[in-house]
Amino acid sequence: MSEAPEMPDRDYLVRRGLRFSHLRLIAALKESGQISAAAARMAISQPAASRMVAEMEDILGVSLYTRHARGVTLTRYGERLAVRAQGMLQGLDDTAREIVEMERGMRGTVSIGAVTGPALDLVLPTVRKARVTHPRISVTVTVDTSDRLAEALLASGVDFYIGRILGDVDRSKFQALSIGLEPMSLIVRVDHPLTRGPEATLRDCVAYDWVLQPHGGLQRRTVESHLMAQGLPLPQKVLSTASLMLTLAAVTQTNAIAPVAKAVADFCIQEQGLGARVVSLMDSAFAIPPYSLVSLSERALSPASMVLFSTIAAEAGLEGRGMATD
Repeated sequence: MSEAPEMPDRDYLVRRGLRFSHLRLIAALKESGQISAAAARMAISQPAASRMVAEMEDILGVSLYTRHARGVTLTRYGERLAVRAQGMLQGLDDTAREIVEMERGMRGTVSIGAVTGPALDLVLPTVRKARVTHPRISVTVTVDTSDRLAEALLASGVDFYIGRILGDVDRSKFQALSIGLEPMSLIVRVDHPLTRGPEATLRDCVAYDWVLQPHGGLQRRTVESHLMAQGLPLPQKVLSTASLMLTLAAVTQTNAIAPVAKAVADFCIQEQGLGARVVSLMDSAFAIPPYSLVSLSERALSPASMVLFSTIAAEAGLEGRGMATD
């Protein structure tokens, strides 16, 4: 294989013969780890795919993969090319979507991610407004934990999300508008023993069963850290679940106590909400670290997505503020 120059000129790879079909193939190889699977995805034969990889290696002057029993592993050169290829192909998909939306007059699909509290406080009011101001925009809302929303954003599963940048991700890929702390309330059933006497304290609460996120969840870590900082023991009997529905069921049917976002507590208690048989034992008993309006730093939002993003920013009082890279 020939050696590539140390400092390639502009359009060097294109002039050497690199094509979009090459980029599609290396991206498919990264995702599948098998030449046969990548070939099938492109509707070409496996020998043709192998020839295309050989062409790329000749153009670049480096080896792009190594073989093993279960398929192939990209070299660091192949990995770098694949990541760039995925970005370029995603950019073209985004451009196609934007052009269609522009041609249709702001008609499109927007996928928003949010943790539970902001989904009620910010996303729901925004969707209601969009139904009136932009009726041809279809909205999909994903409610999940921040680490999963960050993964979804990187994988183009959501256009942007409201939450935190957590987990093992490259934070330089994100930009964020900080919104504020997420207050938490403690909820119990209407006729819970702690509602019958004097105002309950956290010390009173830890003697009862609790419903918390699974170990490692941000909400659980926040609650446990706060209790420990107050010199209080952690609850001895805990039902661990990420399900809000199961949390509400446990609270209404037992003497369990559950910390939930204040927005969730308000929605469950108020008549214009669920009007459920729960009460807030302590408003803003805890506060989870600040959450933000998060998007990717190197991916422009589509026109339809920008409408919803801007509406949420206005709803959160963020108009005129610049994005910060994390």
